[in-house]
Amino acid sequence: MQIYFSPEVMTAEFQVLNIVSSENKAVGNIAFLFDEKKLYVYGILEEEGVREDFKDLVKPYVKGLAKAKEGLEIYSCLYVGCKKIELKVEEDK
Repeated sequence: MQIYFSPEVMTAEFQVLNIVSSENKAVGNIAFLFDEKKLYVYGILEEEGVREDFKDLVKPYVKGLAKAKEGLEIYSCLYVGCKKIELKVEEDK
């Protein structure tokens, strides 16, 4: 199953995105909150079978958001099914 972001609400301080399947069925959501030098990421995906797709979708998105402010610290809490996943976003050198 392919998954995509579908914007729900976007402001300068936060973004809330639905995660939808190719059939346009909501399978989760993710929120990004900006605070000075910090970026908070919280997301839940219901479908355990697309765990790696979820990480592959979120990583470059977060990496792009991190370019908005120099020295931005990223805090994330992501779940697939009921299992927490780690998101390691490395900076380009």
